[in-house]
Amino acid sequence: MRVSQFDYSLPHELIAQRPLEQRESSRLLLLNRRTGGFEDRLFPELPQLLRGDELVVLNNARVLPARLFGKRAGVFSERPSQTSSAKHLLGQVEIFLTRKIERDTWQALVRPGRKLPVGERILIGNEQLEAEILTRGELGMRTLLFASRNNQTVEENIQRLGHVPLPPYIQRPDELSDRERYQTVFAQKPGAVAAPTAGLHFTPQILDEIRGRGCEICELTLDVGLGTFQPIHSETLERHKIHTESYEISEQAAQKINQAKRIHRPILAVGTTVVRALEDSAQRAKHQPDESGVLAGPAEASIFITPGYTFQIVDTLLTNFHLPKSTLLALVSSFAGREKILAAYRHAVEQKYRFFSYGDCMLIR
Repeated sequence: MRVSQFDYSLPHELIAQRPLEQRESSRLLLLNRRTGGFEDRLFPELPQLLRGDELVVLNNARVLPARLFGKRAGVFSERPSQTSSAKHLLGQVEIFLTRKIERDTWQALVRPGRKLPVGERILIGNEQLEAEILTRGELGMRTLLFASRNNQTVEENIQRLGHVPLPPYIQRPDELSDRERYQTVFAQKPGAVAAPTAGLHFTPQILDEIRGRGCEICELTLDVGLGTFQPIHSETLERHKIHTESYEISEQAAQKINQAKRIHRPILAVGTTVVRALEDSAQRAKHQPDESGVLAGPAEASIFITPGYTFQIVDTLLTNFHLPKSTLLALVSSFAGREKILAAYRHAVEQKYRFFSYGDCMLIR
């Protein structure tokens, strides 16, 4: 399919630049994927919109303060003179952590990448944290080994010195409040560099109301990566190479999900990250003898969901609004139908819904 078929017009002023004062104050567009009908609702109505027997699946990934700023400190193999050392220290370096490889070793985007050779050291903060470049990759990607230069661990220093990695369409510096608001109330496991944004609307009270309706809640972890913002450069979906993301489904969560499918209990995925983990795992299960549903354990999601895909696990989807011509818009179009989704998006634009990470949401069922 042509990528241009997933385009829509969005006024810039509808891109939410900040969260609402109250998490649960968002609007909710309810879309019937069978009829294409939609209704304007409010997020606090969500518990009452459910049947009451759903299994609600959340992504408990916690966003890292993944943007670090430092200065060049020289190459280990060199013993620079005072003059050359001073020259090294002039340049500011930005590090964007993308994936943890092993203890204190990270894959990261580094700018300015071309000027930083293997062996170069970067000092971060008040020289409290040091990063050495181990390998160079394409487009500024590097492998970095971090070392603490104070009495805190590397992880503690990253948490303290790092900045919240707001998406590129939020055109402002991160603020102290983003450390809490660009994080779900159920976030637990650090590793994501973008928030599972459909979960940002929930409060503990709304989760309790959902349980009170008779629904069950379980969690998985998918570390949302930079690829979630990767534009499609090809003219067709078929030629686009999808990014991979690490995820893990616990034994307990897998049992609940598979039991729900056996007894035809609807599964509500909170966010496209949950959809991706569940459907990727279901595809993997097909290749295992005597397995069905989803598999427990860690894996790498490589699935690219496009129109024509048959969903194995997800019955209902809560999701934010997605960028034009994006892989995530293709995913929700696969779930509800491209024309129905685009009609709902046109309505959302007309009614001045707030779009993207800090914006409003849709319930598709």
